[in-house]
Amino acid sequence: MQLPEDQLRAGHIPADVYRRLPPGTDVRRVVIVQEAPRSYTGPIMLTLVVVTGSIAVLLVIAFVAQVVAGAAVAVLSATSGLTYTINRAAKHKRRRSK
Repeated sequence: MQLPEDQLRAGHIPADVYRRLPPGTDVRRVVIVQEAPRSYTGPIMLTLVVVTGSIAVLLVIAFVAQVVAGAAVAVLSATSGLTYTINRAAKHKRRRSK
């Protein structure tokens, strides 16, 4: 038994605790309560849920913005004849000057 926790689990009373017991105390009836080791499962799960929820909210906002923009372009093109196109690739190549 090298650790104090091992001594407490085996029923030994450490000397500093034994000295603080009032005189006449029955040592066989002394109960030493230990604090449970900290569990990190809760905070880790909470962090994962918050991050996942934030990503989901951002994706929904992006999707709604895309739908609203598409609807606005459709309405404008249907009512006033305006069109909107997106050029994804450059059609003109740059020429290098010599």
